[in-house]
Formats: sequence, structure tokens, C-alpha cells
Amino acid sequence: MDPAVLGTRLASSALVPALRKLIVQEGPGAGLTDRPVRLSGLVSFRGEKRALTGDDLLRLARRTVTAALDGPGEPPFPAAETEAVAHALADTLHALGDLAMDDVQAVHLGHSALARALRRAAPDPGLSADADHFLDTVTGWACEHILQFFTQRSTFVARTLVEQSRGQRELLARTDELIRRTPPADAPDTAFERRYLSYVADHHRHLTIYGIDLRDAPERWPLEVAYLSLEATTGIPYREAPYIGHQEESSTRIRAEDAFDDDHDRVLLRGEAGSGKTTLLQWLAVTATDHVPFVLPLRTLVRAAALPAPAAFLSSVGCPLTAPDGWAERVLATGRALVLVDGLDEIPAADRHRVRSWLTSLIDAYDGNRWLLTSRPTAVRADWLADAGFREVLLPPMRGTDVATFVHRWHTAADAGAYEGALLDALRTKRDLARLATNPLMCGLICALHRERRGYLPTGRKELYDAALSMLLTRRDRERGMTGVDLGEEAQLELLQHLAYALILSGRTEMSRAAAEAALERRLPSVASASPLGDAPAVLSALLLRSGLLRQPADGVVDFVHRTFQDYLGARHAVEEGHALPFVQRLADDTQGEDAIRMAVAHARPGERPALLHELLSTGTPRLTLLALACLEHATTLAPEVRAEVERAAAALIPPRTTDAAKQLAEAGPLVLELLPGPEGLSDEEAHGVTIAASILGSREPVGALGVLRRFRGHSSLDVRRQLVGTWSRFDAQEFADEVLAHVDTEELVLRAETPGEIAALRTLPPCAELALRGAHRPDTLISAIPAPAAVTYLSVRSNPYLHDLGVLTAFPSLKSLWVEECPQAVGLGRLAGLRLDRLGLARCRDLEGLERLDTLTGLSVLDFPLPGTSLADSLSPDAPLEFLFLGRHSTDGTGLRGLHHWPTLTRLSLGPVTTAPTPEDWERVAALPALTSLYLNSVFFRDHQASLRTLPELPRVTTVVLSDVHGDEDIRVLSGRLPQVRELHLLAAAGAQLTPRRYTPAFPGAEVRVFPR
Repeated sequence: MDPAVLGTRLASSALVPALRKLIVQEGPGAGLTDRPVRLSGLVSFRGEKRALTGDDLLRLARRTVTAALDGPGEPPFPAAETEAVAHALADTLHALGDLAMDDVQAVHLGHSALARALRRAAPDPGLSADADHFLDTVTGWACEHILQFFTQRSTFVARTLVEQSRGQRELLARTDELIRRTPPADAPDTAFERRYLSYVADHHRHLTIYGIDLRDAPERWPLEVAYLSLEATTGIPYREAPYIGHQEESSTRIRAEDAFDDDHDRVLLRGEAGSGKTTLLQWLAVTATDHVPFVLPLRTLVRAAALPAPAAFLSSVGCPLTAPDGWAERVLATGRALVLVDGLDEIPAADRHRVRSWLTSLIDAYDGNRWLLTSRPTAVRADWLADAGFREVLLPPMRGTDVATFVHRWHTAADAGAYEGALLDALRTKRDLARLATNPLMCGLICALHRERRGYLPTGRKELYDAALSMLLTRRDRERGMTGVDLGEEAQLELLQHLAYALILSGRTEMSRAAAEAALERRLPSVASASPLGDAPAVLSALLLRSGLLRQPADGVVDFVHRTFQDYLGARHAVEEGHALPFVQRLADDTQGEDAIRMAVAHARPGERPALLHELLSTGTPRLTLLALACLEHATTLAPEVRAEVERAAAALIPPRTTDAAKQLAEAGPLVLELLPGPEGLSDEEAHGVTIAASILGSREPVGALGVLRRFRGHSSLDVRRQLVGTWSRFDAQEFADEVLAHVDTEELVLRAETPGEIAALRTLPPCAELALRGAHRPDTLISAIPAPAAVTYLSVRSNPYLHDLGVLTAFPSLKSLWVEECPQAVGLGRLAGLRLDRLGLARCRDLEGLERLDTLTGLSVLDFPLPGTSLADSLSPDAPLEFLFLGRHSTDGTGLRGLHHWPTLTRLSLGPVTTAPTPEDWERVAALPALTSLYLNSVFFRDHQASLRTLPELPRVTTVVLSDVHGDEDIRVLSGRLPQVRELHLLAAAGAQLTPRRYTPAFPGAEVRVFPR
């Protein structure tokens, strides 16, 4: 039995009593009406009958989770996640009070759909695959009992009948309309669809777990056992806070199988070779419930003269079923298709435009379906399908937790638990090995090789490939006890590398069986040991059956199990045949050929290597220069002057000395990580550049990037420390916290936490004075996660619908600076008066009631909310010693700048993209401020409020002007005569704007002009 299911069954004794406490007990006279009874009124932690607190709910969840772990058998999830699962279960149950439905609707919905609704309404807990599966299961069980409790209430049946009577007329009307619009169901379509879905499930429900196909073990494993749910990432642009001045850049992490959602039905899924793209595609096909899947591997489709129309979807991939005429078109026309197009990178570049035209024409003809295309990250440009509405999702390399899960499942499936612990230790401590274990393919091979060699592993990349090939080529026949002619390892390599070389030269990853036989026919005369097997077809059959490297993915098609081995073997053949230099020249412009080039240098003889390296250096491009440097790892024997030449050329790129140089360096790809130096011997600027490059590459290769960043965790430079703290979101939250953040000096830094994993990891970090917390987290969860609330002096809380009472923030008694943004339920500013705040920022909040009680503020920012009253003094304390004031969109709609004289201490006034232009009287109030020296204006003044600017009086005391969101076409000369004493002009560029200081110098000839790019 599934451990998660077993765990929840064993926990039922704790679950049912706990759930009863969630439901308000029905009292006399309660609910005796036919009005809907909302769920929020039935739960005991909401409304007037509140009987449970958030802490009570968490205790109930802990009791349930503990009961599941204490039962016999395999735990349903790692014990280390117990607390995280308990919090996630509490949040999920708490969401019951937030659903916009009544009890009758909930029962009609059913327990499964209700469980899904609760999971969607609750924050993403960021759990492992096993823990997430347990949470799904226990939520489903909980919803079964909750709905049973609803039906047992005395008023439920009566209300149900009322709802049924009210809805009957509407139901009949909708049914009539549906019958009118929908033709009768086609019986042949329905019957065929059942057969087809069964075929898809059978055809795609197995995976190969590399290295497990030994004696007495199946060659393929059930998909539901072998599938590992990986994370995918989608990019989110940074946000900017006008007064705080911090920029936030992050990416959203989702489960890979959740790439589709209500807002995205077209997905371009990018991932490196072996990252699990095809496996995910199989999983989506097998688990499709509301859609009909069509699995279309491009390497098969492009062999035909024309890409298939829907009628040929099945025949083009060798499906033996014959569909009724027009069936595929009808599926697509009704929006029920899930079209899974695999392997854009596996076809020649010349064919990719043809694929794009084919795909977009299908989408135009059949809108409303779901479309997924897989590709390596660099096969096409970033916006290749943007205009077709495709969401880009990246399958990043496996995280440490994913690798550990894979290793555990592999050893469990292979009954090799004795080797699991030793391999996990090696993966944690050996960087070269960990760098290879970044996808399911290599993880499986490493596991198999580790067991094969009784716990020993080579460290170099070439040596690891050598060992893996030896294992795959020779062990199968021996361990299966097979008899007959043994082709031998060298003979197999000779033939396989000839096929690999042919594929590389053609720019493909697969060939027809006939082409493979023809290639072998030309090579067989030189391989004497192959003659007993017979002719080329027989030899190819033997290689497909026994080599473990070659496969037949479809009828009449041959390819390698992974591109890595194709590159390795093709490079070996090129060197042996004396074609190494043309081989490198041919692949130099193809980013997909980097591994093949590295392997060519590794296989090359000492006398050949200088020519290969000089070829890479001759282009002068950063990528190839760094590739030459990376090849030195494999050049065990090389003339010292050649090695020095390569190192000199790369020295201009590494270490990077500026931010732009670091970004350009990262574009060369993950190979950069193994070349980055430091921190010893680096200046602060160089150290900063190294951490920027490693941070950017963290999303693609987190293991290697973490290894680089870990070395800089004790660095004293503020820029370096800021970079380390700011890249947390690209890594596993707890691992990065343990390995990096726990050792960084956070003085003058803002530590940002957004995901549940990051919030939970705060508990393990030293106290930090400045925190930025983002996302839907309950206040008690946030406060309990911060180890020393009294140490916090700056706090930012953003995008949190659970923050209701701002008074909970008094738990931070030393707080001096607060930013609250997108917290639509937050009220009670007056309760913060006891904190004696210095600075406050408010954006997109519910109301400003109580703001007038904060009489200690020296800095205030109000964005996107009208200040109440007719004067600023109506909502701001006249006694506050304000020195800085930012007024944003809509904030002055009702007040203008009336009352500004109450704050003679103002030195900086910032007017953002205000919707109501200042009047001449408002500008006179600004001119009357005795201490004002700095004026901040948004570029909206030059676009929409030019008439207002022309009434600006002379401001002789202003010496600094800041213009924000500048696009480059603003005419700022209107300011020059009115600000005669300006000495500094700062231009904050709009996104994408290219500004030059000299364009603005004539307006203020005596001022220093500085440009700050977005």
C-alpha cells in the first residue's frame, strides 16, 4: 500500500476527532432558514462562534501528522519535514473558511474537488514530492469527513431541497440550450476514445531506471513508481519600492506537472538533456483526465515531407489504432486535446522554423486546447513562441533534495540499501561528482556504477563516462546469464562511435534503421569480431538488444539513450580517424556541441591538442575562449606554453570586474562555474563579479553555483554580501540557508524570504535586523519563524492577504522602519503608535485609519491610496517631525498639498506618478518649506502635468533633483530657471531606456548629472 495512504489510515483516529473540532456545533434555532449557510460560518476558527485559534489548529494538525509517522511500515515522507507538513495541513484546513461557497455547494462539489480547492486556496508549502503526496491524501480524507459532518446537520436536507427547487428551472433551461448547441454524441468516437486512452496509458506508463535492469529485475519500471516530481521555474520581473529603494528579483517555482493552469494553456518547457522532459511528457499523457493526449516526438515527425495534420497524428507516430474519420479534428475542435510535442532540440535547426509554422497554424485553427513543446534551453531564442502566447517554463537541474529522493528510490527499487548512505555522502562532499548528478539520467547511472563498483567512483568526467560505458556495454549479458556470441566491449564501441559520429555530422539525434544499417555495413569489414553475428541488420539488432546505449524509440528509428553518449562516442571516433580538428570546427558555433568538443580534447593525443585549443581561441568569442579553458581539465598532457596561452586569453574574462562583464560571462553557460576563482586573491569588485555570475547560473546548475557561492560566505564586502543574500530564491531554501546565509554578516543587509521553505528556514538563521517577508503567510507563522523579533529594526511585508491586524507587528518592539504593500485586509495603523516608528511605507492597503496617531515619523511614503480629508493634516500627524514625504498615485486627489506647512522639517519631497496635478497654490506651499533641499518628480509631470510645472515658482534652496521613470524624450528645460541652485541631477531610467547625461546637462549646466539604469 502507498505509504501516504497507509499513513492517513493510521492517522484517522486522530484525524476524525480533530476535524469535529473544526465544525461549529449546531445550537437551538440555528440555521432554520433556507438561506445559504456559508462555510465561513460553519468553521470554529471564524465568525462569532470562534472556538479555535491558529495555534489550536496547528496543534491538531501536528497530532494528525505525528500519528501518521508513528504507525508501522515505511514513513509516508521524510521525518525532517514533519513540522513543514503540519504547518501546511493547518494552512490547508484554515482555507476552509476562505472558500466562497456554502455547505450545499461543497457537498455537491464532492470531497476530491473540495480537497483540490483547499490546496489551491492555501499557500504553496514547498514540500518534497512524497510529503506533497501525503498532504494531498490526508486533505482528501479530511474532506470526506467534513462533508459527512455537513450532511449530518439537521438543516442540511431542507436547505438542499430548497436549493434543488431553485436550481431546477435554471438547469432545465441550460439543458435545453446545451441540447440545441451540442450535436448528439458520436458512439464510435466514444468507443474509440476509450480504446485510445487505454493504449496511451499502456504505451507510456513505463520508464527505464538506469542500472536496475539486472538479473531477476524488470527492464522497465511502472511510471507511478519511477516518476520523480521535479520543480520547474517561471520568471517574475523585479519590483521597486520608491522610498525603501530595494529591488527584488525572483522566480516562481511550480511543480513541473502543474505547468498548465487556468491562465496558461500553451507551454514551452525547456530543460537540459536528461532533465526529465520526456518523462514529464509521458506522465502528463498517462495522467490526463480531462483531455485527450497526443504524444508527438518531433524527431519522428520531421522525417516526413510534411508535418502531420490532426488526422495523421496517430499514424505518424506508429499508433496501431485506426480512429473514426474526423475524430482527431473533433477532439481539437471541442478544446479537449492535450498536444505534447517533444524534442525541438533533437531536430536540425533548419527544420525548427517549419515546426513553428506548423504548430502556430494548428493553434490558430484549434484554439482552446492545451499545447506543450519541449526543448533544450538554448535551442531557440527566449521569445521564440512568445507571440503565440506560450508560457516559458524551465526544468532546472535537480536540487540536492531531489537527488537524495532519487537516490533513495533507486536503491529501494534495486534492493541496494547498503550502498545508499555512502553514495549520498559522496554526492555531498565531492563537487565534481555532484556537478554530474543534476538530472535523472546521470543520477541513475551514478547509482548503478556506484553499486557495480561496490562503493567506488572515479572523479573526472571522462573517467566517469568511461566507467559508465564499460558497465553498460559489458554487464548485461554477463549478469543476465545470456549465452551466444559476445560482441565485446571494444567492438561495440567501434560500431557505436561510428553511428554517433554520423549523427553528429548530420546535426541529428536519431536516424532511420536503414541508415544505421548502411553505416554499419561500411564499418563491419574492419571489425572482425562482429562477423559471427552476420550482416549489418543482425549486428544492429544485437547492439539494440545488448549494448544498453542504443535504442529504437519508434518503429524503424534508432538513437542513443542520451545525447551525452552520442557526443562522447562521436568525439572518440573523430580523434581516432584523424578528424579531430574538422570536428571541432564544425561544432564550434553550436552550443549543443560543447560537451563533444571537450571530449574531443580529452580523447586527443598530446600532439593534437594544441591545434584544437588554438582553433577555439582563434574566434576571440568569450564562449569559445572559456570552452578552451574548460578543456584544460581534460588535457592531462599539454605543452606548458599552450596552457599558458589559453589561461592568458581567459584571464580577460575571468574574474569578471563589472556587473555587465559578469552577466556576459554567465551567458557562456554552466561551464563557467568550474572556472570561477576566489575569494583568495580577488579584489572586492572581482569577488562581486564572481558571485553575480554564479548567482545567475544558480537556476541552471545549483550544485555547482552553490559550491562557488559557499566560498564567499565570509567575505566582508557589502556588495558581495548583498549579492549572496539576494540570490537565495534560486536555490533550495534550507540548504542555502545552512551553507551560505548562516555564515554571512547581515549588517546593512535586507534578508528577503518569500516561499514557505524560506520562511521556515529563517528559524535556523542568526538574528537579522532587516527583513523583507513576502507572500501569503499567516502572521503567527511569520513571527514564530523569526528567532529574535526584538532584533528586527526594519520590516517589509508584501502581498499578504492574511495580515489583518497591524497590531500583531508590535511583536517587533525595536522596529523603526516598516513597509506594508498589497496587504488588502490590513487595518489598525494606530496600534503601531507604541513602536515609535521612524519610517513608514504604505502601498495598496485597505485604509489609512490611525495614521494620524503616528507622531514620531521622519519618513513617510503613501502609494496608490487617496489620503482622507481635504488637507494633508487631516490624515498625517502635524506633530510628526517629517523630513521625507513621498506621495504617489491618487494620494493627493482630495488633499492636494494643502497643510504642507505643518512640516517645516521636510528636506526631501517626492511626488510620484500623481493623478492630480499640483495647483499654483500647492507649488507656493512647496516653495515655503524652509528646509527643503531635494525634490523628486516622476516623469509623468513632463507627459501629463506640463501646465502645472509651468506654474512652479523659484525654489532657491533645492540643490538636488531626482527624476524617475525617465524615458529619454522628456523636455526638462521647464525646470532650469526655477531651480537655480541645483548641484546634483539624478535620472532614474525607465525599463529599457538608454539615457546619456550630456543630453540633460544644458538644462542644469552647473550640476553633476548621474544616470541610474533600471
